[in-house]
Amino acid sequence: MQQVTNCIVIDNNHILVLKKPRHGWYAIPGGKKEQGETIQESVIREYREETALVLKNPKLAGVFTFSIMEGQTLIKEWMMYTFICRKYSGELTAYCREGELEWVPVNQVLDLPMAEGDQMIYKYLLANEQVVSGAFSYTAKDELINFRIDPIEQ
Repeated sequence: MQQVTNCIVIDNNHILVLKKPRHGWYAIPGGKKEQGETIQESVIREYREETALVLKNPKLAGVFTFSIMEGQTLIKEWMMYTFICRKYSGELTAYCREGELEWVPVNQVLDLPMAEGDQMIYKYLLANEQVVSGAFSYTAKDELINFRIDPIEQ
């Protein structure tokens, strides 16, 4: 199963988002975990590759399973580890091969076009202090079929 990491960076009441060419949807910057990496090493590396920013002490905020279904058949499945970080170093790159980077006010993030599951992830993670877990199922055309999302008891 593929594993990916991403991070919601909050600075001066803004969140750095990535507008991806596919659908014109916004996403949380991040990418695939490499073999042997911890999830924290992965999120720091992936974030730096996409943004040129170096995360300082990112905190795990959510763990999610994503499934792509065709009828009752599982086509693809992956795990996503989402972090939140408020400190970083470096300067934002002017070019990202994955799409367009943009600082958006926290209170406007949920107004952006994005996958339904991503919208729920933002909503839950920005409102909870504890780690959240969830599972999302989509069609091959990126339509949300169903989801479950809960805070993990600590």
